[in-house]
Amino acid sequence: MAEIPDAATELERLVKVTALLRAPGGCPWDAEQTHASLVQYLTEETHELIDAIEAGSREEMIEELGDVLYQVVFHSDIAANTPGEDFTIEDVAAHMTAKMVGRHPHVFGDLDLETAGDVENAWDSFKAREKPSRTSVLDGIPLGMPSLALADKLIGKAQKVGVLEKDAPAIVPVASEDELGPLLLAIVASAKAQGLDAERALRTTLRGLRQEIAESEALAAADAGIVAIPSED
Repeated sequence: MAEIPDAATELERLVKVTALLRAPGGCPWDAEQTHASLVQYLTEETHELIDAIEAGSREEMIEELGDVLYQVVFHSDIAANTPGEDFTIEDVAAHMTAKMVGRHPHVFGDLDLETAGDVENAWDSFKAREKPSRTSVLDGIPLGMPSLALADKLIGKAQKVGVLEKDAPAIVPVASEDELGPLLLAIVASAKAQGLDAERALRTTLRGLRQEIAESEALAAADAGIVAIPSED
């Protein structure tokens, strides 16, 4: 029987426990897992954490945060023992620390940003310095996002490039999320009653919005004398 390892912190203990589970003589199931095989669990645990944040207790949040943390530790241990990957949880943490320092020059440098709005307006330029290979506001947006979250993201990008007006009046005035939720439910219920797929309809519209954004960027690039190819997504 394996002993629970000693460690200076509980986080270090979790890393050591995970390594033991995946080592020879540990758990056969854990040892067989891959990055790909764990995706379903990462998705499930993330949604359970969202539920805990929105409607759970302190104890439930601790549990679900732990489950998500374990996914990060698990993937890091797989990488540490996979030739060609060879990174650890320390590498993950170091990369994240460097990213956060680089994205907060108003905290760790001399840039003056006084409000949250100032930070939001400067955020894209912070990220652009990290990833100069990205040439479109669409780069890095995962299409597998939930459709409503993807819609919110794409609307924000469309406003940045002028495809949509940032200060346009609301077509459907709602004062709170308590009003918005039933309205969204009613739209989905109406679609279902008429045999329509609300998810597919929204995603189809979002593909059109993505294309409009890409075309707008291509036109702007052409005006600036830069060759750009519109996205076909």
